[in-house]
Amino acid sequence: MQLRGSALATALLRAAGWHVVFDGLPAAQGVAIVYPHTSNWDFVVGILAKWSIGIPVTFWGKDSLFRVPLLGRWMRWVGGVPVDRANASGIVGQMARALKEARAEGKFLWLALAPEGTRSAGEGWRSGFYHVAVAAEVPLALVFLDYARREVGFRRFLQLSGDAAVDMAAIAQGYGAFHGRRPRHAAPIRFKP
Repeated sequence: MQLRGSALATALLRAAGWHVVFDGLPAAQGVAIVYPHTSNWDFVVGILAKWSIGIPVTFWGKDSLFRVPLLGRWMRWVGGVPVDRANASGIVGQMARALKEARAEGKFLWLALAPEGTRSAGEGWRSGFYHVAVAAEVPLALVFLDYARREVGFRRFLQLSGDAAVDMAAIAQGYGAFHGRRPRHAAPIRFKP
């Protein structure tokens, strides 16, 4: 798929001092995780980066955001899918099936998630991204937001093995040291206990 980025989004990022590092995708289907997620500004920077590159990603969001009339419509337009966190059963399996179907049909489908699930300090990551990527057998993109360098990066990709301990160690190594807007709020790279 030929990605067509937005010059306006690139200019807005540049005006704010940000730049995007992107060398392409290894497949037309995959899961992208964004880390660290410590501020509401991450969404703004992330959406501008998405538009700058031209990636039509899908993402999960709190269902309460989608109930706000104009905001909900806009969130769906930019790729959002509402998820009731109290009753999210089945969403992982549905997404894994959708990724497999997209691969069989030659369609582009990437899911982007913030595995911390919150902007506040947390004990670890939610595991939904992991289960989707393993079940669908798609690459995992390690997307970072580095406020120290004002850089959004899409340059590290992993094929998960299904061994959670080994895979999480590889993810932690792949991320290295990036600085969120509020570094002390970044959750450790491990699944929540």
